[in-house]
Amino acid sequence: MNALQIGTLLIVLAGAFGAVNHIVLRLPSAIGILIVALAASLGVLGLEALRPDLGVAMEMRRFVIDAEFSRTLLEGMLGLLLFAGALHVRVEDLRKQAWTIAVMATLGVALSVTIVGFGFHWVTGMPFLAALVFGALISPTDPVAVLGVMAEAKLPKSLEAKIVGESLFNDGVGYVVFLVLVGLAFQPVGGHAAGDTMGIILFFLKEVGGGALVGGVLGFLTYRIMRRIDDYPLEILLSLGLALGGYQLAVALDLSGPILAVVAGLFIGDIGVKHGMSEETRTHLNGFWTVIDEILNAVLFLLIGVEVLVVTLNFDTISAGIAAIGLSLVGRLVAVALPVLLIKPFREYSRGVIPIMTWGGLKGGISVALALSLPESDWKPLILTATFIVVVFSIIVQGLTIAPLARRLRMDPDPL
Repeated sequence: MNALQIGTLLIVLAGAFGAVNHIVLRLPSAIGILIVALAASLGVLGLEALRPDLGVAMEMRRFVIDAEFSRTLLEGMLGLLLFAGALHVRVEDLRKQAWTIAVMATLGVALSVTIVGFGFHWVTGMPFLAALVFGALISPTDPVAVLGVMAEAKLPKSLEAKIVGESLFNDGVGYVVFLVLVGLAFQPVGGHAAGDTMGIILFFLKEVGGGALVGGVLGFLTYRIMRRIDDYPLEILLSLGLALGGYQLAVALDLSGPILAVVAGLFIGDIGVKHGMSEETRTHLNGFWTVIDEILNAVLFLLIGVEVLVVTLNFDTISAGIAAIGLSLVGRLVAVALPVLLIKPFREYSRGVIPIMTWGGLKGGISVALALSLPESDWKPLILTATFIVVVFSIIVQGLTIAPLARRLRMDPDPL
């Protein structure tokens, strides 16, 4: 199948599964599409067990492989999704939670990677560095999944800002940590040998700092152009060019595309919207990016659901995946609790912030894409299957229960 045929089929299936969810399940859109896609894929696997001669599962696997989930997300959809998500986040809310977000996106990620890596190494017996790679791809919360669910959860605004803000930035930091660990475990990173500590540090600073700097510069230049224009189709086109072109520029310059997309989106969504657009442009631009976000989320969660057709499901991988769910939750708990306890003497937190932020730290498609991008090795099938199981549990179970948990804890708005 060519790219147009694959894209067409994805849109058709996302629409069909979304309609089934809307009429029958009535769950939040992204979660419902994932459940319907997963059920359909498991049905195909069941049909293959009963009638292997039909070849339906083989055709579906070929479609899933042709769709190239990792490349489609990391090189195509991710920049748009992160830009759209950041566009609707208030910078003022993030500024109020800046210390919490910064510590959780750095120290929190490092703690979680270490805990999950040690635990997965002990459970599976895989080499420690390979287990740390799994820890790196599963520890950061997924901003796409978080943004898709938080709108339905109706949490206090300041708590939502902590969870969303952290997910926007720890995703970019986690991606760089993943690249470094993959280099240590499987291949050189950024041209540096595995033991070149200074090279790794410079690589990290270049990816994160460079991505943020270029994202800010591109966002500022786009804003200055928008100030001179009052033509909403053109301004929407400029924002689309910023999201797509900026991400591809980051890839070409070996910078962090996720960080660049987030910083550029925050710049346009805050300064650009306030000072560079007419009311008509604001309305149309927000509507355009909301639609883009909804469509891409539908396609992404569909892709997650059908990935079950290409993972390795047996007793060992399923057992490891179940253990990985527990490890990821323990890692997340420590990643939330320690930063909160460190900062608590200097600011007040509302009751229930640790359990809500722990349970609300959803994993998503980025983790699956990173697992698929790993070099071929004896451990890749196990890592991929465990990642898939953690992601499905996180989106369905945690995503559907975060709002009831918040109500059960009777949370009041966080102190500002």
